Amino acid sequence: MVVTGMGIVSPLGNTVEEFWQGLIAGRSGISTIDVFDVSNMKTKIAGIVRGFNPEEILGRKEARHMDRFCQFAMAAADQAWSDSKLEIKQINLERLGVYVGSGIGGIKTLIDNVDILRAKGPGRVSPTLVPAMIANAATAQISIKWGALGPTMSPVSACAIGNTAIGEAFRLIRYGEADVIAAGGAEAAITDLAIASFVNAKALASRNDEPTKASRPFDAKRDGFVMSEGAGILILESLAHAQARGARIYAEVLGYGLSSDAYNMVASHPEGYGAFLAMNKALQDAGISSEQVDVISAHATSTLTGDLSETMAIKRVFGTQAYKIPVTANKSMTGHMLGAAGGAEAVALIKSLQEGIIPPTINQEESDEQCDLDYVPNMARRKNMKIGLSNSFGFGGHNAVIVLKKYEQHTTGLN
Repeated sequence: MVVTGMGIVSPLGNTVEEFWQGLIAGRSGISTIDVFDVSNMKTKIAGIVRGFNPEEILGRKEARHMDRFCQFAMAAADQAWSDSKLEIKQINLERLGVYVGSGIGGIKTLIDNVDILRAKGPGRVSPTLVPAMIANAATAQISIKWGALGPTMSPVSACAIGNTAIGEAFRLIRYGEADVIAAGGAEAAITDLAIASFVNAKALASRNDEPTKASRPFDAKRDGFVMSEGAGILILESLAHAQARGARIYAEVLGYGLSSDAYNMVASHPEGYGAFLAMNKALQDAGISSEQVDVISAHATSTLTGDLSETMAIKRVFGTQAYKIPVTANKSMTGHMLGAAGGAEAVALIKSLQEGIIPPTINQEESDEQCDLDYVPNMARRKNMKIGLSNSFGFGGHNAVIVLKKYEQHTTGLN
């Protein structure tokens, strides 16, 4: 199964090229929140999507009936579709699917309508509230726009959603259930309610005076994640379908692994056992050995326990080889895009494999003796690579890992 299109909306840019150039430059997309009043908030920073005008993409009428997360998803899906050069009239719509998820869904729409209910009464609540806020809105809207009659789903696995969607779409295509599936995730949860809850859970970074230094995975001074937003979506096709239409192919999806921590709703397994299982299963599914992995895109949210448990899991999977594999953490620059993270990081990993450049993990200023792998500190690195592994983990102990490979024309035997 192969990737033929990519789309992104992010705090680093709203095209794949802008996003990629921001990553390899080591640029942070974190800034002070200016979209609502944060004067009484303990955390005042986030990764906010800038320069995004949904009306230019969707039209005023359509944009008004969609939550921001759905607008992001539609924009990223449009980019990916255009990038793939697919033509609606030339494909079997019964074999075209959409797998796009969101961890929180339309929370801004919900909050706005609760405010309206309290201030103006039930008669003023929007009749489009429910279809705008539900987590499957993005999948539904994309499938309606394209006329996709094939499998559609909105997986909900918290911050593992992007990889879950890509992995489940990969399985469907491999099993012959579809020819083409748009897969990824979207999120737009930067609201006063969500920020307040994460602050009270002591989950967020506290460097309000240095926003660009707040997200610092694996650094000894890390103190929490930085909330972010956006969307990342891939177009996945069977190899036969892509080759038959002469498509440009970016990468192959080789394997997919799932597991559960079965430990805690918000905390990672202290020894990273669930993460170890998911990585191991992904390698087994791909039919490759750990020695064949050239780079790891870490989940790495910049929390004390999460980064440590992921480091332990990587060591358990790769043994002494773990010290030889570069590990990059995109969230050091993007912040944590929640349900959009896996899709965005898949785009980054594909570009990395293509270009032979590993984005840095920025804000590596003080080493943590327990997090002692090669995290590609502060500057991008050139390396010839073929295979990369991408980790995504979520609240509730959901773990999803995908294995991607740089596409080579002579590759055979894939679906």
